[in-house]
Amino acid sequence: MKFYGKHSQDVAERIVDAFRHPERLPSALAPVFIHREDDVPCRRWSWHNQLLVALCATVDARGIKQWNQAGRKVKKGSCAIWILAPCVKKVAEKNDQGQEKERQVIYGFRSVPVFAVEDTEGDALPEGDGKYDSWVKELPLTEVADAWGINVGTFSHRGGNPLGYYRYASNGNQAVMLGVENLSTWAHELVHAADHRLTNLKGEKWHKEIVAELGGAVLLECLGMTHDADLGGAFSYIEQYARDAKVDTVRACIQVLDRVCNCVKLILDTAESAAATAQPAELPATA
Repeated sequence: MKFYGKHSQDVAERIVDAFRHPERLPSALAPVFIHREDDVPCRRWSWHNQLLVALCATVDARGIKQWNQAGRKVKKGSCAIWILAPCVKKVAEKNDQGQEKERQVIYGFRSVPVFAVEDTEGDALPEGDGKYDSWVKELPLTEVADAWGINVGTFSHRGGNPLGYYRYASNGNQAVMLGVENLSTWAHELVHAADHRLTNLKGEKWHKEIVAELGGAVLLECLGMTHDADLGGAFSYIEQYARDAKVDTVRACIQVLDRVCNCVKLILDTAESAAATAQPAELPATA
């Protein structure tokens, strides 16, 4: 991939300058939600539990009974992935008319063991939804995720979830999960990963989120993807966090500018290094 505007500092300063006139920015891009169509039980779990599965570098995890129903058995000695299942009970309540009705309430959570498909054997499983698996492979800078050992996956967005998220586990495993097809969300989460490598994600939440959002816009601009950089959406996102922190939007961006540029530089340097490694060595010339 060819990189444009490799001086990320110049690109970042140009974007921050554009933020001084938000009325001139393009409208924010509408999120293109992902709705997977494969019949994998964990796709219906909460995004927190789907994240636990992703952190274990698998795309399908189920309980022992679920695997048996699918004609597969868990291999001896396999380690479980522990997810959280809600503890539900029924309570009786009276409405305004004095009628008694039952409703379910969650009063806690319990740990439940599930196992990755790689730790099972038996009948073949139906083919999954290859559309989004192919889309993930075609994302720009996936070689950076590969180099850093980040598992990238997708989840069906249901409205209340974040558009995407980056998380890491104590054992070093990392995952990015995307609920939209927008490249701006992918770039945002990749910058989070870079920030994790450089600063261990130190600072307040607004620092980290503005670094990721501004960094994602800078990164896509450096790749020549001006439309996908979504400057209108980036400004709105950053403005919200700056407002909560009682900081001027432009001033907040300037405050984290060096951190942003360091993250973008790390990503682009890693991509170039990966590209150089992937190129076959030139054969010596022959007479």
